[in-house]
Amino acid sequence: MAVLNKIRQRSLFLIIVIALALFSFVLADLFKSGSSFSSSSQNVVATINGKDITREDFMQKVEAAQRQAGPSASNTQIINQVFEQEVRQAIMENQFEKLGISIEKDQMRDALKSALGTSPEFLNEAGVFDENKLNEYIANLKETSAEGYQAWINYEKSIAANTLQQNYFNMVRAGLTATLKEGELEHKLEGNKVDIQFVQIPYSSIEDSKVKVSTSDISDYINKHKKQFEVKESRDIKFVQFNEVASEVDENTIKANLKGLLKDKVEYNDVSKANETIIGFLNTTNNESFVNNNSDIKFDKRFVFKSAMASAIADSIFNLSEGQTYGPYKESGYYKISKVVAVKQIPDSAKVRHILIPFIGSQSATPEVKQTEAQAKVTADSLLAVLKGDRSKFPELVTAFSSDQGSVQNEGRYDWHAYNSMVPEFNDFEFEGSVGDLGVVKTVFGFHIIEIEGQKDKKRAVQVATLARKIEPSEATVDKIFREASNFEIAVEKKDFEAAAKEKKYEVRPVNGMKILDENIPGVGSQRPIVRWAFEDGAKVGDIKRFNIPNGYVIAQLVAKHEEGLMSVEDAKATVMPIVLKEKKAALIRSKVSATTLEALAKAQNTTVQTALAVNMKNPMITGAGREPLVVGAAFGLKEGKTSKLIDGANGVFMVKVVKVTPAVKLDSYQAVANRVEQQKLNVVSSKLYNALKETADIEDNRAKNQIQ
Repeated sequence: MAVLNKIRQRSLFLIIVIALALFSFVLADLFKSGSSFSSSSQNVVATINGKDITREDFMQKVEAAQRQAGPSASNTQIINQVFEQEVRQAIMENQFEKLGISIEKDQMRDALKSALGTSPEFLNEAGVFDENKLNEYIANLKETSAEGYQAWINYEKSIAANTLQQNYFNMVRAGLTATLKEGELEHKLEGNKVDIQFVQIPYSSIEDSKVKVSTSDISDYINKHKKQFEVKESRDIKFVQFNEVASEVDENTIKANLKGLLKDKVEYNDVSKANETIIGFLNTTNNESFVNNNSDIKFDKRFVFKSAMASAIADSIFNLSEGQTYGPYKESGYYKISKVVAVKQIPDSAKVRHILIPFIGSQSATPEVKQTEAQAKVTADSLLAVLKGDRSKFPELVTAFSSDQGSVQNEGRYDWHAYNSMVPEFNDFEFEGSVGDLGVVKTVFGFHIIEIEGQKDKKRAVQVATLARKIEPSEATVDKIFREASNFEIAVEKKDFEAAAKEKKYEVRPVNGMKILDENIPGVGSQRPIVRWAFEDGAKVGDIKRFNIPNGYVIAQLVAKHEEGLMSVEDAKATVMPIVLKEKKAALIRSKVSATTLEALAKAQNTTVQTALAVNMKNPMITGAGREPLVVGAAFGLKEGKTSKLIDGANGVFMVKVVKVTPAVKLDSYQAVANRVEQQKLNVVSSKLYNALKETADIEDNRAKNQIQ
């Protein structure tokens, strides 16, 4: 009981202790995982002017953009593209909200009409945009395709955003005018001229070695010009690359194997228990099958003109007779042997018109296409029958049936175009047929009803069968490269990176100023894993890591870590040193000059007085001295006959005397010049307005923190 009484007496004390313990636990967890008070939620990719971009919404847009771009764009490129789009949208929406501007129904209707005004599916019989047809199209999408309807909603949003942005830009342009005074000033800047005499004491007259620039000098300059030297967090690395490339022995083996396919050879057949003659490339009559069975590149049936061949091999192959071969030769990473298998006279260009009937699954099919392949074939055959009876109906049928928007406006016609411009089946029909031929051809896009309207300039073309073997490293070479990379990785754990590389004559390649969202490593390509490693929390300067790259390895070392803020003295040295050097030289020159006239200064410096005529402020060039805006500005501040004090210019210290002042010719009106100034202002709106808004926006980018990339 005594113990319980003591606990009761000290209950308040215990509550405080427990509360403090819990609070410290929470604080520890916050500091460990990143305080929610100091960093964005893991679900926020970025915050722009207070607006959050959520991870879920962002990644949905990334996936959609990736599908649209296909394999040609990397994931990092797509992420950066979508991020910039989101930032732009957020910045612009912030401006729209501040100004209270929006797009109303009638303006949206006009915007859609402008965007879709030439689309055949929305035009009436008179060729005029029909809003009812657009409404029917949208209603049909809503009922039949959720994905298609969502795509339409997104399209409307993009049209609205573009229209709002255009309205905003137009409002800014409307406020940009130029007064007559601005026109007069511009005219004077261009037309006022001065003739001057000057003496220049070049900075180069003092050797760099005689001027000392200290670390503190550079540091002082950085601190006085902080805006110029603000930098984002970055890393420096260096690496040695090991590429799996074919050796000379590998290449000779590939060539020997290719040559071995030329002649017939006798091989024992385990099944028939007898020797059999295997026909070689020289004697085979089935060139397509032989190539497809023995080559890394499949047989191409198309005929080619000499102009379509690589110049290095064109003469050697094109002049062969049927059945003759050329090679082995090296081209585009392959060793090849080519054989001319057929020669033909083919037009080099053709003119056709066509009607395209797509079917479900064809490459050109839109969600509105409902016909199966069999149904589309029936439609195409029916149209062919109609056209055989009356070809004058071609334009009418194109408008009614063809889905090829690239040719509908031209009555289905593709004017003169070169051989091999179209897909193979289309190409074969138009170039191997005769003028006037009419027929149905199936391609990946659907069924085409094609009429050949013209052919030009028949000339020699050849069909070439080519045996190709990719130049690849052998297994032995791949193993050798692996061993070399492994041995170097072990060596740099014990030796200096540069010394170990020099010992083996490996090239060490530096990468400086690498940013956290960078993707490409010069000479290696897209390598996000290397960038991520360099920015990991636990990464230390001197750390070494091995990376697998396409066809090889990289052994990398983290050389330096640069935090966000002001550039370090060492990094800024190359930029600041010449500037401070000039300042110190200018001070040194000034300290030794007592002359107050050009002649005295020229004599003291063992130089001459120079003359520059018709100098103006719009283009501040001085003959014999180069671009010197400060010196020219000072000259325009002097009266005729007056001499300046010493002026620190871009290329030296100057003294200037104004010999003659020629004012610009007075105009009756400066309106034309003012109009030109106004146009100059308007021209920069599109290029500079958004960048100015972005520069002043509050953008918190959490992509790297939230491992979006």
